[in-house]
Amino acid sequence: MKKTQGSILIIDDNQEALIALDMYLSKHFTHIQTERNPNLIPNLARTNDFDIIILDMNFSAGINTGNEGLFWLNEILKIDPTAAVVLITAYGDIRLAVKGIKQGAHDFITKPWENEKLLATVISAYKLRKSKLEISTLKNRQQHLSANIASRFNMFRGNSPAMMPIYEIIDKVANTDANILILGENGTGKEIIARDIHKKSNQDVFITVDIASLPESLVESELFGFTKGAFTDAHENKPGRFELANDGTLYLDEIGNIPLGLQSKILTVLQNKEVNRIGSGKSTHVNFRLISATNSSLYNMVENGQFREDLLYRINTIQIEIPPLRARVEDIEGFINHFLKIYGKKYNKNNLKINAAALNKLRKHPWPGNIRELEHITEKAVIMSEGAILRTTFNLVRQGN
Repeated sequence: MKKTQGSILIIDDNQEALIALDMYLSKHFTHIQTERNPNLIPNLARTNDFDIIILDMNFSAGINTGNEGLFWLNEILKIDPTAAVVLITAYGDIRLAVKGIKQGAHDFITKPWENEKLLATVISAYKLRKSKLEISTLKNRQQHLSANIASRFNMFRGNSPAMMPIYEIIDKVANTDANILILGENGTGKEIIARDIHKKSNQDVFITVDIASLPESLVESELFGFTKGAFTDAHENKPGRFELANDGTLYLDEIGNIPLGLQSKILTVLQNKEVNRIGSGKSTHVNFRLISATNSSLYNMVENGQFREDLLYRINTIQIEIPPLRARVEDIEGFINHFLKIYGKKYNKNNLKINAAALNKLRKHPWPGNIRELEHITEKAVIMSEGAILRTTFNLVRQGN
């Protein structure tokens, strides 16, 4: 009989009960841990990821009220609200059972127990635990989605000749699972291209990680997630971006900033489609499409020993290079009109337009900051504008602005 991949903690001051429960449940579950001292519960709950906790109701000699069990039940749920707790008592008091369930326990069994009833109760608790974890993961994913929905990525794409080959590649690769590497200067719209690919792929979620914005010490926990107690500030279980991106797209911006020591672990995830949270020995299957982006020369970094060559070849099955704005001047007017709508609405200055002289000046500007710089300049022009036609306000444009 194949065992269930589950972890059970049994807490009871009766050694014989612990032995009996351990012997029976170890036939059905992969990991059983027993403990007689309830004072160790907080440390055990914080440092382990138990699927089920079987908790005795009475620990002090001569006291049969069940209040000790209710106290420790509440302590467990404070530490881990997703815990599936099964209460166990020798007295079969239905009122006590109802009280425990109202306070968050999954179910209740009595001593002596029937093995079939015990197993059915534990399996039910295990299923509940898995459901709670799935719901928690979905909430994390929904929070991430909601934050992204609020961002402005419904941007003008442009139709310049320089961009046509890019759109052709997008159409060809969108419905594949090929990993994609997007190259380009800062501000060229690499994430916009990544989102275009995702939208056309009909995948679930789009999860982003800006590696450059994370301290090196946090990159691993952000990507891999962690279990509570894995390190000082790990107060709860948290899925990483690999898990959140399951059945969707993971976008790693500035992938060249990933610490060299972490690159081998990322390569292993991409190869095996499995991820281990920090502090956990369990592997979780993940299936996501990886899109990476950088303004760095990864090939030079490989030569200098700063980036793993095998990881580079794993992430760039398809490579897309976004041209700078100065190479697609035909798109400048479209971008300006797009930003005028956004910032005109924001600053209550609707129906703004740009005159021909100002537009011609913008087309001649080198745009070292690319689309991001153009957006910044347009916002300033809207703020400074005194009429419906933008003329002199675009004199704000100058090298280095």
